[in-house]
Amino acid sequence: MFPRMSTSEMVGPGDTAAAAAVSTERLKKRLQQEGVSDAAVADSERIVREEFEALHKQLVLLKQKQALLLDTLRHLETEKVDLENTLVDESQRQSKEYGSASRPRNEKLSEGSGSESDDYNEPQDPAEEETDDEENIYFDTTDFLSSSSFKSSGSDFQRSEAGSDDEDDYPMDGIDPSMKSVGINYPYVRRRKKLPDPVEKEKGVSLWSMIKDNIGKDLTKVCLPVYFNEPLSSLQKCFEDLEYSYLIDRAYEWGKRGDSLMRILSVAAFAVSGYASTDGRSCKPFNPLLGETYEADYPDKGLRFFSEKVSHHPMVVACHCEGNGWRFWADSNLKSKFWGRSIQLDPVGVLTLEFDDGEVFQWSKVTTSIYNLILGKLYCDHYGTMRIQGNREYSCKLKFKEQSIIDRNPHQVQGVIQDRSGRTVATLFGKWDESMHYVMGDCFGKGKGSENFSEAHLLWKRSKPPKFPTRYNFTSFAITLNELTPGLKEKLPPTDSRLRPDQRCLENGEYERANAEKLRLEQRQRQLGFISLLFAGVSVLLSSY
Repeated sequence: MFPRMSTSEMVGPGDTAAAAAVSTERLKKRLQQEGVSDAAVADSERIVREEFEALHKQLVLLKQKQALLLDTLRHLETEKVDLENTLVDESQRQSKEYGSASRPRNEKLSEGSGSESDDYNEPQDPAEEETDDEENIYFDTTDFLSSSSFKSSGSDFQRSEAGSDDEDDYPMDGIDPSMKSVGINYPYVRRRKKLPDPVEKEKGVSLWSMIKDNIGKDLTKVCLPVYFNEPLSSLQKCFEDLEYSYLIDRAYEWGKRGDSLMRILSVAAFAVSGYASTDGRSCKPFNPLLGETYEADYPDKGLRFFSEKVSHHPMVVACHCEGNGWRFWADSNLKSKFWGRSIQLDPVGVLTLEFDDGEVFQWSKVTTSIYNLILGKLYCDHYGTMRIQGNREYSCKLKFKEQSIIDRNPHQVQGVIQDRSGRTVATLFGKWDESMHYVMGDCFGKGKGSENFSEAHLLWKRSKPPKFPTRYNFTSFAITLNELTPGLKEKLPPTDSRLRPDQRCLENGEYERANAEKLRLEQRQRQLGFISLLFAGVSVLLSSY
């Protein structure tokens, strides 16, 4: 992380005189040409040597201070890595102990009475709470979801062990019986369950060796080999955010029934659900070419989707989706910075959801950072405040908690639903990679604790992982996005992402060919970009006459 200095780069204080030797012959000759006396010449030479020696001593001291600072930074870096490893080991040990201890405890809870369950309802540790300027508290979500208050027979958190895959993908706990079919009563479409087997063996490439010279730069302008990509483009990633579109279908139905509160709760759950697919995704999507498009017709979800790259510098992607009784559109410009060990991604753009009855919700995404680019396991985190503004009665504020190295319960999201007067009418909590729940009323107010969550209801739960895992950690939905079914190719425009040769080769495991195609396309785009600028300049000149 920090460069080491060789002994040859350091000059010790004892070597100052030798190192500070400087020739004054040119000065002496010049002074003699001017007719200066020998005594004055000798005095001038002495002054020059003394000044140079003093300057050299200062440089040596600065060099020594730099060496000490680098040593200190190296020690701190080593201690930080040791601390991270210790925390990981301790976390794994505690999780194993908790797993072995939870089995008899759960048996006792299932056999005992309500009073016996209360013995395990431990109070919240104040040291684990984190407050902000509005005195909201981040409670330990894991403790809430595993506490005895959620294991009672009447709890909406209790799930059947014999549930089907569909029930896990579309949670039904606590849902109105007439709402259970909303969002899932679409015709079945057979889609692929796995990616093609790779043709070649993948090569190992160091990410640090590729981006170490680009610290502080915008990574959207940095060309990386195809080995760091996943076989999806940013246009397809936009559609991946709609994996849990059944939440919008339910929001539409709630609005038709006059329940505006349940509508915005469902919209809030949808806004969080888009981050679930980022968990464990260490590869970046392909940057689309200017004019590249992606179209998706998913009758099994009731969706028609279209996205396009509409600007190259800055890179702007626009998308539009139509569902049953609603429309969704967004524009996205991602600003990225590389800070040595991490990448920070700041999204710029607005997401808009409009229902057929005229109600509109708008929000923007939160900041994403990717950590441990050089050392340790790569992981991403989302943090910041998301505000969902509605044009009618309710609005929502969600806070994504930033993860720290000592955080034993990361990925927490908590928020509130407020009416026009600013009164909190409902509270949301959960984790962006697991599930979201809600409770009526204000449960994050000062002096309120976990007992207020005994009536919590499940809004959304992440789908089960695919039966055939991929090295890109794709979800079952993501596996289908780049599928090219028979007869589909003839219907697609030549600009569709599924027809990109580099992306298709990467999906097939033809890594060398994929890398060559990626470089060819990027060079071609730069050439066309230069020609476009040239024509634009000529047009401006002609218009001035």
